[in-house]
Amino acid sequence: MADQRKAFIVGISGCSSSGKTTLARLLRDIFPSTMILHEDDFYRPETELPTRNGFLDWDCVEALSVPDIEKALAHIRASGTFPVGTRLSASLSSRTDHGCLPSGPSTKRKSQPTVDSKEDQNSVGQCPVSDAKIGAMREMVAGWLREGKPVHGLLTEGKLRLCLFDGFLLYSREMEAIMKLIDVKLFLLVSRQKAVQRREARDGYVTLEGFWKDPPGYVEKIVWPNYAGAHAWLFENGDVEGRLDSKVLAETGIMAQVDRGLDVDMETTLEWAVEQIIAQLEQFAGSV
Repeated sequence: MADQRKAFIVGISGCSSSGKTTLARLLRDIFPSTMILHEDDFYRPETELPTRNGFLDWDCVEALSVPDIEKALAHIRASGTFPVGTRLSASLSSRTDHGCLPSGPSTKRKSQPTVDSKEDQNSVGQCPVSDAKIGAMREMVAGWLREGKPVHGLLTEGKLRLCLFDGFLLYSREMEAIMKLIDVKLFLLVSRQKAVQRREARDGYVTLEGFWKDPPGYVEKIVWPNYAGAHAWLFENGDVEGRLDSKVLAETGIMAQVDRGLDVDMETTLEWAVEQIIAQLEQFAGSV
């Protein structure tokens, strides 16, 4: 086998509150042998965060330990497991209810060890996709992996795992080294209005030090401007609510729902994401 890696990494990025974590948790429940890595589990301690406009800035590249992210992804690709003996080993999602509502004690899954992730303690609200739809997608993927199919046995323990890497800042220019370690780059689009509405509706976030609640004005002065600045290079004329630059997408391999506008519903987004992952896994299987 030319490629001896043990994990296939799918990046899911977009503005805060664009649906990244919800999508990752849904995909985890549809594909077998799947684990989730959250970029939010790589924040630096609060004392090391930069300040902007009078706020602690959690939404910039300086707030993240990028070297730790790079090491974790390299380890996952090579071994199909999370690094052991460091705080990175606590970054694996183990939610069992499509990850959308607060859960009780974690339940072990054969395909995914139980560990404690800070991001996994954050609820993302009511699941926007029906159990029936999730079940149908799971059956479709199971059929795709059945004996006799070209990809049969690909996503199995000891062969290849799917790592869903969920993060608000995967595709900025400063993350070039990280982008090289991502096999499938999914980018979720959202309007400013919807992002602000969803973010302001959140209760807060579990952090290394305890709990963070956005202070008044944080979304408008930090979250959206940082997103716009970091991702302007992906759009025509730098307008993050406008058209994506097709040339940049082709050069980087970033995929988005370019003809569906902003604020695409999660059921449509889930179907699209499953299609993209299947296509890329088929291509990967054919190359090895």
